[in-house]
Amino acid sequence: GKQEMLYVCEYCLKYMRKKKSIMNHRDKCQMTGPPGQLIYQDSIPFQSVPPPEDDRLDCKSISIYELDGAAHKLYCQNLCLMAKLFLDHKTLYYDVSPFKFYILTEDNTYGSHVAGYFSKDKMMLNDHNLSCIMILPPYQRKGYGKLLISLSYHLSKLENRICTPEKPLSDLGKISYKSYWTDTLLETLRLFKGNLSIKELSELTYLKMEDIITTLTSLNLVKYWKGQHVLSNINMRAIDEHFKTKEDKLKNSNRPVVRFRSEIIVIEPKDKDPQEKEQ
Repeated sequence: GKQEMLYVCEYCLKYMRKKKSIMNHRDKCQMTGPPGQLIYQDSIPFQSVPPPEDDRLDCKSISIYELDGAAHKLYCQNLCLMAKLFLDHKTLYYDVSPFKFYILTEDNTYGSHVAGYFSKDKMMLNDHNLSCIMILPPYQRKGYGKLLISLSYHLSKLENRICTPEKPLSDLGKISYKSYWTDTLLETLRLFKGNLSIKELSELTYLKMEDIITTLTSLNLVKYWKGQHVLSNINMRAIDEHFKTKEDKLKNSNRPVVRFRSEIIVIEPKDKDPQEKEQ
């Protein structure tokens, strides 16, 4: 029958029907965060945000863990089942082996608490660098979606592949991607003073040309001329104003600024061939 409430361990993600079961489990669970490899950790600037009175809510840092779906099958299955509660189009639950998962956590003295994640196909079929992305409701509007999107493109850059996310995107996913694509493209145009083609923009940002055209068309910065899309109406002053307005909003929001820092990411090289290890 239908279960009105489930209790989920915030560390191992196992779910139970009874409160008594989760209380017993909590005393025995040895995990304090996701399994897998820690690849990213950054402190949170709380200068303008007073820490909460309850230290269990005091976020000291954010971390990202890389998990192989085949190596951590049960954990990733539970993660996908939880994501289904918030993503209507989510269809992947159990066949997690072909995927890698990148899990974002908020960290405090008690452990690392799952805030969101994205998954991607290991083979990156059709140049998809992201299969599914989800930020849990209590952690939304903190910049975490954009942070994970930035990581997905950084990984594409490391593999030297121009990529795009798998469609369809959720409504929140569309908003996060539009924000990321807009800022990335305008920042690149500002850096090169607008003297770029759409193809060159794609090579510099690792964004697919169709995503570039869609984004810049919405900003009225593209026109169709002689059978192809070309940049037009590039105004450096307007681009500068765009970023100034965003910075002013962040300052007035009294929230910590979360930005992806590629220089602190740690990705271990792929395992060598077993024959090479023996030599």
